[in-house]
Amino acid sequence: MSGTPTFAVPPTFLGLSDGRREARFTVAGVPLDIGVTNRTGARSGPAAVRAASRMLTDGDHPQFWIDPRRLDVADIGDFTLALGDIKASLTLIERQAAGLNHLLAIGGEHGITLALLRALTARIGAPLALVHFDAHVDTWPDNFGQVYGHGSPFYHAIEEGLIDPHRMVQIGIRSPVQREVWDWTIGKGVTILSATDVHRLGPDAVLERVRAVVGDGPAYFSFDIDCLDPAFAPGTGTPEFAGLTPFQVQTIVRGLGGIDFRGMDVVEVAPAYDVAEITALAAATVIWDYLAMLGAT
Repeated sequence: MSGTPTFAVPPTFLGLSDGRREARFTVAGVPLDIGVTNRTGARSGPAAVRAASRMLTDGDHPQFWIDPRRLDVADIGDFTLALGDIKASLTLIERQAAGLNHLLAIGGEHGITLALLRALTARIGAPLALVHFDAHVDTWPDNFGQVYGHGSPFYHAIEEGLIDPHRMVQIGIRSPVQREVWDWTIGKGVTILSATDVHRLGPDAVLERVRAVVGDGPAYFSFDIDCLDPAFAPGTGTPEFAGLTPFQVQTIVRGLGGIDFRGMDVVEVAPAYDVAEITALAAATVIWDYLAMLGAT
């Protein structure tokens, strides 16, 4: 090891301090969590994930053999939100995400993804494919009367034509869900690989299925930290029993090279419920793996 010890690295993502919006990859925090349905606290996720990412700054990626910090990547800080107003916050998020080349967003709750998809689809001019890790389908038409709660982003994304549901795959699903919500999701053409499916099939078979569903064309990657079992990611607002393992997640994420990803987010890290920073480090590592995977392809 050489250079700065990890504890002294600045608490930005991977210690990056360049705020250039024109960079090939931009990291931004989106500290919104007023649409959650269980425990609050994801507003503190961006800071926790950035701090944990310092553990990833003392060498090359051990599979792709590049240092993601040497890519054209910049941490541009946190997006501005409208205090207490979900709809206005989504408008602000969409506006700030517009024009960024390839945004890596750190949430915040999963509701932010709707605004990010609106911005990216407007830029590309076509619906996106979606690779979505989660314990929940997030296709509820509303959350206890809140239309834009964190359980609804993909209902709206499908209804607004932002994503092509026939090219959408959800991985790790296992939460309670109303049958009509499940049937609506499947009926739209979404492929659901439950946590049980992943456990039984293994990462290689999951990757084969993901590639078959996503195909060619622009895609988006959305990772809810609660796809991981709470043993590995306790720091989240809606933990669900019997989730994925870090090995499964990392093997699948590292195997996604060649898909035409145009942006991504990692959401729902709530550090107040974390233990020894393991949830924040898991989230930071997913982004690090994603960057290295793209940089090597």
